[in-house]
This record gives sequence, structure tokens and C-alpha cells, in this order.
Amino acid sequence: MSIIIHFKHEGFTTAMYNKAISQLNAAGQGSPKGRDYHVCHGDPNDLEVTDVWNSMEEFEAFGKTLVPILQSLGLQLGQPMISEVHNIIIGEGVPA
Repeated sequence: MSIIIHFKHEGFTTAMYNKAISQLNAAGQGSPKGRDYHVCHGDPNDLEVTDVWNSMEEFEAFGKTLVPILQSLGLQLGQPMISEVHNIIIGEGVPA
């Protein structure tokens, strides 16, 4: 069963997010195995991230790269909110 992982780290700015994405891409983890969807949303000075993963194991493997990158940006990491996916409906015309 897929899982949703929602992150809210206080003061996660657009600049920090862009640096994190750049570093993940450089590490070959821009589109990690097991992550189906990634959405960054909210206030540009206090962004939130919601991901859909195939499994907790795949997320944990990605975390070995992600966490040090976020810590290097000086970010205080919040505890992720994790829940099981009940259903996903993909809009018409949106690639699966």
C-alpha cells in the first residue's frame, strides 16, 4: 500500500527548496525510486512538501540522501506526518 509523507519544516523558503532540489539532482536522487508524486506548496517563506511513496522502505532509503542535504541548509527538521493512501484518482488527460 502506498503512503503519503507530509513535511512541514519551519522557515523552509523557496531558496532553500531550490538548493535542496539542485543537490538531490546532483546526487542522482531528483526522481528517486519509489516516489510516485512530489508536491511543494504553501507560503514561499514557509513551504510544505507532500510526497506519495510506494513503501516506507523506499522513502527511508531516500532519506539517507535527503536528511543530510536539508540539515546542511540549516533547516530544523519537523516530524513528518505519515498515512496510508486509501485511493488516488488521476485527472483526465494527466499521464499516469
